[in-house]
Amino acid sequence: MNNLLSLITFTPAVAAIILALFLRGNDAAAQRNAKYLALLATTISFAASLLLLVGFDPANTAMQFVEERPWIMGLNYKMGVDGISLPFVLLTTFLMPITILSTWAVTDRVKDYMIAFLLLETMILGVFCALDLVLFYLFFEAGLIPMFLIIGIWGGMNRIYAAFKFFLYTFLGSVLMLVAMIGMFVMAGTTDIPMLMVFDFPAEPMTVLGITLAGGVQTLLFLAFFASFAVKMPMWPVHTWLPDAHVQAPTAGSVLLAAVLLKMGGYGLLRFSLPMFPAGAAEMTTIILWMSAIAIVYTSLVALVQTDMKKLIAYSSVAHMGYVTMGIFAANQQGVDGAIFQMISHGFISGALFLCVGVIYDRMHTREIGAYGGLVTRMPAYAMVFMFFTLANVGLPGTSGFVGEFLTLMGIFQVNTWVAVVATSGVILSAAYALWLYRRVTFGALVKESLKSITDMSRRERAIFAPLILMTLLLGVYPAAVTDLIGPSVAALVTDYAASVPQAAEAATH
Repeated sequence: MNNLLSLITFTPAVAAIILALFLRGNDAAAQRNAKYLALLATTISFAASLLLLVGFDPANTAMQFVEERPWIMGLNYKMGVDGISLPFVLLTTFLMPITILSTWAVTDRVKDYMIAFLLLETMILGVFCALDLVLFYLFFEAGLIPMFLIIGIWGGMNRIYAAFKFFLYTFLGSVLMLVAMIGMFVMAGTTDIPMLMVFDFPAEPMTVLGITLAGGVQTLLFLAFFASFAVKMPMWPVHTWLPDAHVQAPTAGSVLLAAVLLKMGGYGLLRFSLPMFPAGAAEMTTIILWMSAIAIVYTSLVALVQTDMKKLIAYSSVAHMGYVTMGIFAANQQGVDGAIFQMISHGFISGALFLCVGVIYDRMHTREIGAYGGLVTRMPAYAMVFMFFTLANVGLPGTSGFVGEFLTLMGIFQVNTWVAVVATSGVILSAAYALWLYRRVTFGALVKESLKSITDMSRRERAIFAPLILMTLLLGVYPAAVTDLIGPSVAALVTDYAASVPQAAEAATH
C-alpha cells in the first residue's frame, strides 16, 4: 500500500491519456468504449479508496498512507490523508462512477467529455491528498481547466459567459493564496504542509493601511487564503459565479461542481486557515460567522423567487455552505464535526438533486419550473426519488441532511447565540423553497400536452439514484460512520487551535 494514494489519484488521468492517444473515431462503438473505459477507471479508483478506509486508523491523528519522494527544484512529491481529508477522498471516488453513468446519453464529442471528467477527478483527489504547498496549489488550480472546458463546450446557450466567470472568479481568488504561499516559504523555509501546521507564524499586532491587525502577519496570511477558499465554496458575497455556472453546465458538470468542487474551499479552511493561522482566524471569526448567517438567509430568499430549477438548487447550495463555514469557525468539536458531515451529506443530496433535474431535462429540454406540473401521474418512481432528496435537503430527521445542520447549529450556539438564531431561520426558508419547487413540478393536474407522453425513469437512472439514497439514509440513521472516522482528527485540530489562541472562544462571542 506504499503507493495507494497515487494509484487512486492518477488512475483516472492514465485512462484519460489512453483515451487521448489510442481511441479513434466518433462512431457509436468509439463513444461506448470511451464511456466504458471512464467507468472502469473511476470504479478502480473507488475500489482502491475502500482499501484506504479498511487500513485507516481513526485514533491516529497523524497523516497516514504517506508517500514522499524527491520531485523538482528541491521540492518533494508528498501525499497523505488523515481523518479530515479521507472522507473527501471517499466522497469523490464514490460519486465519479455515478457521474460517468449519468453521461450515458451524451453523444457530442464523447471522448473529450470523458477525458475532461477523468482529469478533473485526478485534480480533485490531488487537492485532498497533497501534503506539499506547491503540489496542493497545482492541483487546486489545474482543476479549473477541465471544469472550464466542461461548462464552455458542453454547456447551455450562455456557456461561454458562465465558463469565463467561473474561471476568473476562482483564479483571481487564488492569486492571493499564491502570494501568501511564497511568503510562508520565505518565513518557514519549507513547503511541507504538516511542518507548516506546527510553525509559529508571527502574530504580533501590526498596522496596515491604518487598520490594526491583532493577529499581525497571521491575519494577512489568513485573509489571502480565505479569499481563495471563500470564492471556491462560495461564500456571500462572492457567490455570484455559482448560479450561472450551474445553469449553463451539463448535468454531470453540475453534479461534480456542487457535490465535490465546492468542498475544496471548506477543506482548505480546515487544512490551512485554522491550524496554520489561528490568531488570524480568531480575529476574523465574528465577521465570518455573520457573513455565513447572512448567506443562509439571503440566498434562501433569493431561491424562493427563482424560475429555473438549477438556479434554485444552486442558491440552496450557497445557503448550505453557510452552515459549513459557521461550523468551521465555531472551532469546537460539534461545529467542525457538523461542518465536515454537512459537506459529505451535501455531496450526496445536492448531486442527487441536480441529477433529478437532469432526468426531466433530458426528456423536455427545459429547466423552467413553470413548464412542469403533475409529473407524479406519469412518473411515480421519479416523484418518490425527487421527494426523498427534497426532504433530505430540507433536513428531515432520519436523513443525513438533518445530522449536519443539527451539529453545526449546536456548535455555533455555544459560540454566538444570535448567529445561531439567524441561521436557524434558514431551516424554515429551505423548507419553503424546496417544497414550493416540488409542488410546482410534481403535484397538480397534468394539463400540459407536452408532458402527457413523458416516461418514467429507466433502469440506468434508477441504478444511479440507488447508492445515493442508500448513503443518505445510512448517514442519517448511523452518523457514527462519519463522526467516528473524523472525530479524533477534529479533536486534535480544535485542541491545537484553542491552545494556540486561548482568547479565540472569547473573541468569537463579541
